[in-house]
Amino acid sequence: MERTLVVIKPDGIQHNLQEEIKKRLTATGLQIIAQKDMQVDAAFALEHYSDLGERKGADIQNKMVQMMSSGPVEALVVEGDNAIAEVRRIVGATEPTSADKGTIRGDLANDSYANADAEGRAVYNLVHASDAPETAAKEIAMWFPELG
Repeated sequence: MERTLVVIKPDGIQHNLQEEIKKRLTATGLQIIAQKDMQVDAAFALEHYSDLGERKGADIQNKMVQMMSSGPVEALVVEGDNAIAEVRRIVGATEPTSADKGTIRGDLANDSYANADAEGRAVYNLVHASDAPETAAKEIAMWFPELG
């Protein structure tokens, strides 16, 4: 069994999509084994996105930190066979306008990098999902230290 972290971001909470997102995640047999509602501050969000500055630049990192700390979030630990790849398949491409229909982002979000750049903000794509086993382990330990 593999575990991964999913965070329903402030835009997902604002649009009251928590139950729809959780339903889509569990429809394929994945299980949500932990969940909590949180309001993260900028310091926590910066720790979460600590490697983003090196990969994408400080501007993108700052926008992601600002977005993640802009409102309440719901953090989930999802478990199942190939959970990381399966969650990322269900979630869809990072840019909602490029995400396949049938995915969370493809069906429930409609933002684009162009719109986000024009408005000087991060793209509204509803959820964060860990991208690799090492990342998932690090993020789960950070968001759910009680599972350690």
